[in-house]
Amino acid sequence: MQNDPLFQPLQLGALTLPNRIVMPPMTRSRASQPGDVANDLMAAYYAQRAGAGLIVSEGTYVAPLGKGYAWTPGIHTPEQLAGWRKVTDAVHAAGGRIFAQLWHVGRLSHTSLLGGQQPVSSSPVQAKGVNVFIAGEAAGVPGFVQASEPRALTIDEIGEVVGQYRTAARNAMDAGFDGVELHGANGYLVNQFIDSQANTRTDAYGGSLENRLRFLDEVTQALIEGTGDASRVGIRLAPLTTLNGCVDDEPETTYLAAAKLLAGYGVGYIHIAEADWDDAPLMPVAFKQQLRVAYPGVLIYAGKYTAERAREAIAAGWADLVAFGRPFVANPDLPARLRTGAPLALHDRNTLFGGGAHGLTDYPALRDVAA
Repeated sequence: MQNDPLFQPLQLGALTLPNRIVMPPMTRSRASQPGDVANDLMAAYYAQRAGAGLIVSEGTYVAPLGKGYAWTPGIHTPEQLAGWRKVTDAVHAAGGRIFAQLWHVGRLSHTSLLGGQQPVSSSPVQAKGVNVFIAGEAAGVPGFVQASEPRALTIDEIGEVVGQYRTAARNAMDAGFDGVELHGANGYLVNQFIDSQANTRTDAYGGSLENRLRFLDEVTQALIEGTGDASRVGIRLAPLTTLNGCVDDEPETTYLAAAKLLAGYGVGYIHIAEADWDDAPLMPVAFKQQLRVAYPGVLIYAGKYTAERAREAIAAGWADLVAFGRPFVANPDLPARLRTGAPLALHDRNTLFGGGAHGLTDYPALRDVAA
């Protein structure tokens, strides 16, 4: 397709993205043990998908209390940095670009993942009915269990967590990443401060919208300081999802204010995670257009997009890049398939979390299928 919107280059700070296709962060739970270290298998997985305009790594936790799922990688020890260097080197050698998604799960964890410690959050509110993936300490076998009851972070501890994000951003740059993405979506710690029904604080970090955005504000500043360049910082937000128990009473007001805040810092992009389950409400186009006015920088959208819907979004002007999650799992050469209209392989849900190469690096590219 001549002048295909999906295959127009885009400038993201100092990076030139060759197409508008993003591989978004997806937890795969295959870090090496002990130590939750990125490994050669993960390097091969990401390098296979280097045809994306931009890769955002799976969530990588910024400090021990930030971990919420078994076998997920961290980015706070020397061994973890060395592991991620294998990944970034492999992606760059294959011609790709990759940001590290920096993650603190907050209350979405379990004591067995935290050395017996209680998870932390904005408030002592348990995410009831929300399960997290553990290695088996509590259930005997790997599987999903109810997230533990959290305690509220103190003011001093909030400052410490902001510092952990700053250090993680520096670590990501030292490990060879092209930038970082803050996971501020899907019910994790930043989201637990932003959304009104998850934040019951009565101090400077709770109550008013300005106060609920304060943690996002401070972490964003820390990431800019850690990377040294606002254009190398992206922020993922989920205005309308109720995933993992986070709900805001006035999401459009809240997230338009967040977008304006981030525009003031000149961050590289905002990555909007739309609700993507079968009966989820659609995000109104009018809201997307308001976000475009509030934030004039690069906007990424993710959530069950087809190639045609992605082209329409870019052509309409409210999206600059579109992320394809599940399709990238089973289609390492997804951009080539989207360019030619080739059929897409389907992923195996049973191999998404944990295990080895099967279901991670053994999905064939089209050229291998043809051979």
